[in-house]
Amino acid sequence: MVPNNAYKVYQKNSVLTASPGELTLMLYEGCVKFIKQAKIALENGDYAEKNDKLQKAQAIITELMVTLDDKQPVSKDMMRMYDYIHRRLIEANIKNDSKIIDEVEKLVFDFRNTWKEVLEINRNKISKTSNVRTRA
Repeated sequence: MVPNNAYKVYQKNSVLTASPGELTLMLYEGCVKFIKQAKIALENGDYAEKNDKLQKAQAIITELMVTLDDKQPVSKDMMRMYDYIHRRLIEANIKNDSKIIDEVEKLVFDFRNTWKEVLEINRNKISKTSNVRTRA
């Protein structure tokens, strides 16, 4: 098996076996990655690459918007933030504005870090619950 091919298989299996929470984290991480790549492309004057990467980041934000659970109280606030981020990504793309890209990168990075903490807290709760059950 070719190493590049093995990595693709690994990525596919990671997605197929991930929990919904882990998938959300992967989306945030992908969005941060594309925003960073867009920033580098803009710095290099590669506007086609910048456009491609910002559109990928927009698609991820759209996916996060679509998958929000509107039954959760926080979802309305998150929808507003996602909408803001999405509009700013479009604006950054149109204006070739690295300051907007920096702003959006920080917002998505903060969302990612918060989500990562939530997953960690949930894992710890599950682990403690499992330990209590096995001792009983």
